Amino acid sequence: MAPHTFHSNLVRIRPIDAEVADEVELVAQRMQDTLVEVLGGIHGQTMYTARWLRERVLWHLNPEACVGQVFLAEHATQGILGHTIVRRETVGAKAFGLFSTTYICPEFRQQSIAQALIQAGESWFLHHGLRHAATDTSDSNHKLISLFEGQGYSITYNETTIQMVRLEKDLCPVRSRPSSHSP
Repeated sequence: MAPHTFHSNLVRIRPIDAEVADEVELVAQRMQDTLVEVLGGIHGQTMYTARWLRERVLWHLNPEACVGQVFLAEHATQGILGHTIVRRETVGAKAFGLFSTTYICPEFRQQSIAQALIQAGESWFLHHGLRHAATDTSDSNHKLISLFEGQGYSITYNETTIQMVRLEKDLCPVRSRPSSHSP
């Protein structure tokens, strides 16, 4: 199927409406679609139940359970084209922003929608005081790895025993200041 052609100004990035069951259901289904795409049919379909995936979407939106958000990429006439799920994650004393899932419908890929979702996630992280961002994925998920590397992320963690990689980015890099001393 050829990619749909449309103007990017017709796509808006917005938070999911947790009260709209169809939106929650759609994101949960697309989370499973991601698993199938990356892990294959049988494993991707059986890893999590549909109920668990719905509950996971809602968990990200429950401030008592998680500091998180789900962003949707919505086209004016084509509907919801993709999403990204973000949350605050803590390892030891280090807090950072984690992209939990990023998905774009295959026929709408390569049109800067994923980049817009990543930018929305990074802005959300900064708004929540998170200066570092990351995502974890299968080392075979070359599309996602390329997407995040194209946005300035680098592979910093590779645990070959579980076939996962972590991509990280400092959202507020420290810039070296010019010396105030004259030569």
